[in-house]
Amino acid sequence: MVDITNKSNTLREATAQAIVRVGSQATIDLIHADQIPKGNVFEMSKAAGLLGVKKTSDLLPDCHPLPIEFTGIEYEIDGLEIKILMTVKTIYKTGVEVEAMHGASIVALNMYDMLKPVDKQIEISQIKLLKKKGGKSSYKRPVNGLSVRIVVCSDSVSQGEKEDRGGKLIVEKMEEYGLRTEYIIIPDDVATIEKEVKNIQTDLLIFTGGTGVGPRDFTPGAVRPLLDATLHGVEEEMRRYGQERMRYAMLSRSVAGIKGGKVVLAIPGSTGGVSDALDALFPHLFHVFHVLKGGNHG
Repeated sequence: MVDITNKSNTLREATAQAIVRVGSQATIDLIHADQIPKGNVFEMSKAAGLLGVKKTSDLLPDCHPLPIEFTGIEYEIDGLEIKILMTVKTIYKTGVEVEAMHGASIVALNMYDMLKPVDKQIEISQIKLLKKKGGKSSYKRPVNGLSVRIVVCSDSVSQGEKEDRGGKLIVEKMEEYGLRTEYIIIPDDVATIEKEVKNIQTDLLIFTGGTGVGPRDFTPGAVRPLLDATLHGVEEEMRRYGQERMRYAMLSRSVAGIKGGKVVLAIPGSTGGVSDALDALFPHLFHVFHVLKGGNHG
C-alpha cells in the first residue's frame, strides 16, 4: 500500500462512467416498463453500485479503506446504450477515482446479470474516469517568475559544527516547483534576522530554525513585529499538520505573514519539521501570490 501519511484530508471527488449496450429496442422498452423478470433494473443496479463503491478496498489490495461520504448514480439512455455515471466524494487523504470506476463497473455487471435472460447481445464498454478533483493537483497555481530566499538560522551550522539538511531540503522542493532560489546560512542573531526581513527582495522568504522555545530561538520574535499582516491560518495549519505526526510540534512557534507584498515564513529547523511544514503548505500556499495581485479565491 502506498504511504499516504504525509497527505492531508481534503475534499476528493471523482466521476466515472460505464456503458451497457443492449441488443434491441425491445430490451429498452422492457426496462422502461419495469418488466424485467429479475426486478427493477435501475434501482437494483444502483444498490449494487453502492455496495461496489464501499467494497473497493476489500477487493483491490492497494486501495486504502476510506470514508465514502457521497455516492451519486445517474443513467442516460441514448438509443441502445445506457450510460452509467458514478460520482463519489470523500474528505480524506487519497482520491476516489478507483472507487468511482469500480462502482460504475458493478452497476454495469448487475445490469448485465438482470438483462441476460431477455437479451443475449449485451455488451459492457468504456469503463473510464471522466473527471476528478481534490488533493494537491487541484490547488496548483503557476509559479512562473517567483523567487524564494531560504535562510538557515543556526549558530552551529553557521560555525561549521553541523551540516544543514533542512535548508537544502527546502531548496530542493522549491526548485521542483519551479522557483528561483537563493540560499544563505546565518547565526541565531536578532539583528541579522531583522535585516533579512527588512531587505526582502524575493517573492517568498523562508527562515528555517530558531522557532522553538530554546534560549537561542530568536527567529519568531525577530520576524513577527516586522510583518504587515499575519497569516494565522497558515500558522495554524503548520502546527495542526505537525502535531498529527509529532506531538512535540505543539511547541513550535512557526510564523507566516506578509511584508511589503512579499510572503515570509519561519518554520522549524529539523529535517522532519521542515518536511512536515512543506507538505502542509505547498503547493496550496502559492495561491497567496494570485490573491496579492488582486485575484479572487476561485
